[in-house]
Amino acid sequence: MSEIKNFTMADLAQHSTRDDLYLAIGGKVYDCTTFIDEHPGGEEVLLDEAGKDATESFDDVGHSNQARDQLREMYVGEFKNDNAGKKDKPGVKTTSKTITTAQSLESGRFVSWVKAFF
Repeated sequence: MSEIKNFTMADLAQHSTRDDLYLAIGGKVYDCTTFIDEHPGGEEVLLDEAGKDATESFDDVGHSNQARDQLREMYVGEFKNDNAGKKDKPGVKTTSKTITTAQSLESGRFVSWVKAFF
């Protein structure tokens, strides 16, 4: 039995072309290269997600059990999301500001918002 390969986001990104297309779905990595011409949703859908964690996109479509079974044949390893929990892009600073209801009332934003809906 061969050792299971672990893929990081950087590893996965190296497989993002039509001729070398990997997807991470549900913590597992699949080589979908040979499936691209057979994909019922068209090749563009796969190419948009190539070399990425496609879990959300895959789940949003609501794939059948048959589609999930087909993935087993394409399994190549496990996805170790080394970017988990990183929400900010490198080099981009973000700030968070909490505005209380009283502050919103004082600034008139809340009143403007209410008036817009009534």
